[in-house]
Amino acid sequence: MQRMIGFIAFWIAVGMLLMFFLSNRFVALIIIALLLLIGYNFYYCD
Repeated sequence: MQRMIGFIAFWIAVGMLLMFFLSNRFVALIIIALLLLIGYNFYYCD
């Protein structure tokens, strides 16, 4: 469980760093929606 929490925290930090450099909010929203869909497909669909 600790490895999973560390993995999640690492990718949250990567996402925050990406949003720090990305100034366009519309592109940021598209990236967030795309990654949410990918994450949903990986974890809830077989």
